[in-house]
Amino acid sequence: MKSKLQWRAAGVAALLLAGMPLLVQAQPTGNYPNRPIRMVMPFPPGGPTDILGRMLAQRLTEVFGQNVLVDNRAGGGGAIGGQVAAKSPADGYTLFLGGITTLATGPFLHKNLGFDPLKDFQTVTQATLQPLMLMTHPTLPVKNVKEYVALAKKRPGDINYATSGPAGSGHLAGELFNYQLQLKLVHVPYKGAPPALQDLTAGQVQSMFGTMLAAVPIVRNGRVRALAVTGPKRSVALPDVPTFAESGFPQYDASSWNGILVPTGTPRAIIDRLHVELVKILKDPKVLERLINDGPMAIGNTPEEFTAFIRSEQAKWSKVIKAADIRIE
Repeated sequence: MKSKLQWRAAGVAALLLAGMPLLVQAQPTGNYPNRPIRMVMPFPPGGPTDILGRMLAQRLTEVFGQNVLVDNRAGGGGAIGGQVAAKSPADGYTLFLGGITTLATGPFLHKNLGFDPLKDFQTVTQATLQPLMLMTHPTLPVKNVKEYVALAKKRPGDINYATSGPAGSGHLAGELFNYQLQLKLVHVPYKGAPPALQDLTAGQVQSMFGTMLAAVPIVRNGRVRALAVTGPKRSVALPDVPTFAESGFPQYDASSWNGILVPTGTPRAIIDRLHVELVKILKDPKVLERLINDGPMAIGNTPEEFTAFIRSEQAKWSKVIKAADIRIE
């Protein structure tokens, strides 16, 4: 028979063994991060989302003392990058900079997106809300939205608009505009915002719906004419550009946005650590000044608030996609 001492020793050992999984799970969060982190970027280098991602990655690198490396995985309107991130280990060493196309519209555009935005990911925080802007080449004979609409109605099917890609925020904004005003603007998709803006500047396309981040410099130097921005107020970056509401179209509103997510199963302690540091970065005066000057607004909400926002955006855009019959095969 075992003595009382032996029974006690066995009991202590059992408790220690039972607690081992908890200790193993807790270890990664205690010294997190202790190696480089990858930020999956579902768009090409040089675009507005990439610009934001690299800024966040640089600041996180400074905070963590570990490199945060941007991994561009473009294609499928962000679907390829989403698939890569969703299938990554849930250990806090893969971040996903998702946005409206990957999280809100993707499920309604693809027959098989390859991931579920709200099941395969856990939200950390919404990073920005980016007004969209309607821009034209200076040779197009319009100076405001009313003139643009009048010309489009006069020449149905003859006025085109460029975007960063099919089913992206610019494409959806253009289709929403077509739908609400019964226009026949022709969509010209590009592989990213940089080539679209380049062709708009060169006069190869007549107009463009896109985010402000990459477009502000060429609007300021007069190479492109900005007609209006979405959102409730004018942008500090381009204070002379009116909103669509001021231009006589209060019913029209479309904005781009993005935020940081991690694969589902990532320990909450890591999510909380990432959330704290990202919100600090987004509230940093230097970062705020950079964002305001370029167009986007910093958000930095809670994971729960970001999840609720994604659900509301899914409800909104699913209706537009169905009405416009937009699909990505």
